[in-house]
Amino acid sequence: MSTTFILIGVILLVFILISTMIKVVPQRTAIIVERLGKYKSTYTAGFQVIIPFIDKVRYRHTLKEQAIDVAPQICITRDNIAVEVDGILYLQVLDPQKASYGIDNYRFASIQIAQTTMRSVIGKLELDRTFEERESINATIVEAVDKASEPWGVKVTRYEVKNITTPQSIRDSMEKQMRAEREKRAVIAESEGTKQAKINNAEGDKQQFILQSEGEKMKRINEAAGKASEIEQVANATANGLRAISKAISEENGLNAVNLRIAEQYLLAFGGLAKTNNTMILPSNLSDIAGIVATATSVFNEVKDKKK
Repeated sequence: MSTTFILIGVILLVFILISTMIKVVPQRTAIIVERLGKYKSTYTAGFQVIIPFIDKVRYRHTLKEQAIDVAPQICITRDNIAVEVDGILYLQVLDPQKASYGIDNYRFASIQIAQTTMRSVIGKLELDRTFEERESINATIVEAVDKASEPWGVKVTRYEVKNITTPQSIRDSMEKQMRAEREKRAVIAESEGTKQAKINNAEGDKQQFILQSEGEKMKRINEAAGKASEIEQVANATANGLRAISKAISEENGLNAVNLRIAEQYLLAFGGLAKTNNTMILPSNLSDIAGIVATATSVFNEVKDKKK
């Protein structure tokens, strides 16, 4: 019976020894193994074997990128305004050995450097610029922490400012300022709209006057052209009539026809004068129509002789 207990004890002891010898390291994880208190090796992912009671796993590090929350802190701006700022620091262990022996706690140290750098950067900026310079603040903190953490085997990838909280009184003042700025922009926009509307109206009136004057000009030009054409046509018609009369006179019995026409016109003229007036002056030789016709005929003969 005692032999059985001893055998079971030996089996358990062997099992415990084997379990302490075998180490399965997960992916993206590194363990630091010391032999008799001195650094021996860095084991990465996979099946690893150590010597019990001699080798010991002293440190375990994740090689994945870590997001560390940076607690809120009070920072004083350049214009002496107290603001509360927090953020998130992203870092990654590149050298597990340095991360184990280079510093006691690289996470705590990185947070402290990020906070002190944050206070320094905010102290150089006025309150209004702290909201505009987030990218610059993030870059400055990353540069400072990454430079300090290089001996620790840690790489700082980025830093993000989460919140910049101002006192309530400052927020009220900023709200009033923003409201005033919005009202100012609204007034300016309205005045610009009114100005543009007046300009458009003036331009429309100008175009209207120009078009009206152009229309009046074209109207007068057309009327003048019409009158000129009318005068020209009347003159042409008169000239054609005169040429026809001249041609008719030069023909045989032309003078006799002219004499007859003059006598007719003479009689018609005196007949019309008697109808429209109560009093008229009569020539002394009114009965001598032949004499009047003879006078007109002599005139035509003179004209005809001159043409020849």
